[in-house]
Amino acid sequence: MSTSDATAVEDPGPFFHGTRADLTPGDRLEAGHSSNYGERKRANFLYLTATLDAATWGAELAVGAGPGRIYRVEPTGPIENDPNLTDQRFPGNPTRSYRTRDPLRVLAEVPDWEGHPPEVLQQMRDHLAELERQGIEAINE
Repeated sequence: MSTSDATAVEDPGPFFHGTRADLTPGDRLEAGHSSNYGERKRANFLYLTATLDAATWGAELAVGAGPGRIYRVEPTGPIENDPNLTDQRFPGNPTRSYRTRDPLRVLAEVPDWEGHPPEVLQQMRDHLAELERQGIEAINE
C-alpha cells in the first residue's frame, strides 16, 4: 500500500514520535531500518502522532537500551492514518496516529513528558506479550 492523495490526511499537528533513539534537532528519521517494536523487522513506514499520550506509548514500549524519548517531528511528505490502530482498534482515529514512507525531521526533544502509571504500562506489556504468544505483531508493516 502506498501513500497517496486518496489516503493522505490533513492534521495541523504538532506531531510527535516516541522512541529510545538519542536524536538531535535536524536529524532525519527514515523508513527502511529495524522497527522499534516486535521482531524488529524492516520498517516500511515511520509512525507519528499528534497526541503526547500516543507518543508516550511509543517511547515506553520501544525496544532497545536507554530511556524512552519523545521528539517533536515534522513530516516531509504526506501522512496517512495508521491502519494498525484506526482500522483495528480506534475507528475515526481519536489517537491521531499516522504513518508515512517519507522522512520525519526532528525539531526538538520534548523534555518533560510523564509516563503512564507502572500498573497501566504493565497491563499494556502483558497484552502485547499475549499478542506475541498468539503470533500477532502489534505493528504489521
